[in-house]
Amino acid sequence: MEEIEIPTEHLTETIQEKVEEELKKEEKKETGWSMYVAISTAFMAVFAAISGLMAGHHSNEALIEQIKASDQWAYYQAKGIKGEIKSLEVSLSKAAPADAEKYKKEQEEIKKQAEEAQTESKFHLDKHIILSRAVTLFQISIAISAIAILTRRKELWWLSMLIAAGGLFFFLWGL
Repeated sequence: MEEIEIPTEHLTETIQEKVEEELKKEEKKETGWSMYVAISTAFMAVFAAISGLMAGHHSNEALIEQIKASDQWAYYQAKGIKGEIKSLEVSLSKAAPADAEKYKKEQEEIKKQAEEAQTESKFHLDKHIILSRAVTLFQISIAISAIAILTRRKELWWLSMLIAAGGLFFFLWGL
C-alpha cells in the first residue's frame, strides 16, 4: 500500500502567520495599556509634587503662627508682671489704680491675639497633615504602578489607581 502524502507545508505557514498576527495584536494591546500606566503615573507624580509643596507651605505657616503665639504669650506675661508691679505700687500709695487696670485691659487684648495665632497655627498644621497623607498615597500608587508595568499585571495597576484615588481625596480635602 502506498502512503498518502498530505502536504503540511502550507498548513504550517498558515499557523505561523496566525501566531504572528496574534502576537502583534497582544503587543499593540500591551503598548496601549503601558501608555495608560505611564500617563496615570505621570498624573500621580504631578499631584504628589503639588501636595508636597502645599504640605510644606502649611507646615511653615503653622510654625510661623506658633512663633507669633509664643511671642504674644510672652508679651502677655510681661504685661501681667507690670500690672502686678503697679498693683503693689497702688497698695503702697505710689501709683494711681487706673495704671494697674490699664495693664489688665492690654493683657486681655494680647491674650486674644495669642489665641488667634494658636488657632491659625493649628489650622495650618491640620492642613499639613492631610496633604502629607495625600503625598504618601500618591507615592505608594506610583511605586505600585512601576511594579505593575514591570510584571505586566493589570490588577496591580488598578490597585495603584485605587490608592491614587485615596490620595486625590486627601488632596482635595486639604485644599
